[in-house]
Amino acid sequence: MSIYREYDIRGIFEQELNEQSVTKIGYALAGKIDGEFVAVGYDARSHSPILFEYLISGLNAGGKKVLDMGMVPTPVNYFTNYQEWSGITPSASVMITGSHNPSEYNGFKITIDKAPFFGEDIYALGRECDIINFPPKAPREVIKIDALSKYVDFLVSEFSHLASMPTRIVYDCGNGVAGVVTERIFSALKLNAKGLFVNPDGTFPNHHPDPSDEHNLEDIKKLLASDGDIAFAYDGDADRIAVLTHKNNIKGDMMALLYAMKMDKPTVIGEVKCSQVMYDELEKRGAKAIMYKTGHSNLKVKMRETNADLACEVSGHIFFKNRYFGYDDAIYATLRMLELVHDGIDLDAELAKLPLVFSTEEIKVKTTEAEKFKLMDRVKELLKAPPAYLPAIKDIITVDGVRINFENGWGLVRASNTTPILVTRFESTSQEDVGLYEKTINKLILQAKETL
Repeated sequence: MSIYREYDIRGIFEQELNEQSVTKIGYALAGKIDGEFVAVGYDARSHSPILFEYLISGLNAGGKKVLDMGMVPTPVNYFTNYQEWSGITPSASVMITGSHNPSEYNGFKITIDKAPFFGEDIYALGRECDIINFPPKAPREVIKIDALSKYVDFLVSEFSHLASMPTRIVYDCGNGVAGVVTERIFSALKLNAKGLFVNPDGTFPNHHPDPSDEHNLEDIKKLLASDGDIAFAYDGDADRIAVLTHKNNIKGDMMALLYAMKMDKPTVIGEVKCSQVMYDELEKRGAKAIMYKTGHSNLKVKMRETNADLACEVSGHIFFKNRYFGYDDAIYATLRMLELVHDGIDLDAELAKLPLVFSTEEIKVKTTEAEKFKLMDRVKELLKAPPAYLPAIKDIITVDGVRINFENGWGLVRASNTTPILVTRFESTSQEDVGLYEKTINKLILQAKETL
């Protein structure tokens, strides 16, 4: 059951994801889908095509026909749900990807009726797979579709006004699957673009494909310094982006502020890790800012519920409903950022206007799967009568873990839904207070642990 996570299914190839387990997943999943057709694509990992065959065997046994898009980025997989393919509109899609996990991992991101399949639905699927027999063999029913070309043509048409812009663009695909579309789009738009590690290679020979880790940005920073005006980096399946200038590594919440400049009083959803600056600045501009749970599935559901224009995670998941379909797409986010530059917006100058705050990266506190949620419950109990060592608390937000607002900033503690850790983050208008918040909240976590 450990492969069934909050947002997706993920495990080690052969050990956890093998012919038996994956065929069962396909068979059980077929029973959750009303329509006849399921679109399936996969990332650059060497075992992804093998898992594809296992999965479609289960889907076919469950009575579904498969639209095979081959190797594609995750956003292309999502894109297929909004298109017709020779008169066929898929009822669901499955992306076979390990995202930014090490090369031995793989997994499945599932969309049904244009909505994410996650949380209790995934856990229930796991329980069902645990008790069903190996499904019978069925005839292989697979139809090839050229999802890549339709996606590229769509974006080239949408951003035709960027053609031949002089900005020097550098980008790092990290040997992930972004490379199958970036060169085609940049070439079609005649952009001055130079790429690193563009060829997909699921062993990730140059660096790990996780742009939220500064160590993985060393190569693109060097190329930016010598040959670029703006840089982009992508994770393994291209649903997450990093944007760099000569002065800034622009995190997802600050990207949202920049993107919102070109929208008329938008509704913007951020996660609990987003800077207070983002929420305050959006409200000042007349936008509606909503704080919600971390997780790409959570944000997509909240976007549909509120009809929001934009959503973001600090890690670089950016979701556009404004002029797009409402899912996280790092390639689309690249073109929207280039559009700002094309329209004369100085990204660094706009960021320099914002109030100065000091913040930490995500800090991970190791615990266990069995203990992490109990630990969070105990932290909440202790905050009902806050210990004297904590600075004065203004209020506490419990939409996802606890975000404790102090006089000059905030501290966050939440249980990760995907790994056995607590995640903390701290922000203040004072560098000294950032350290104080971190020190005292760590003390709170330790007290909670000792009193479990």
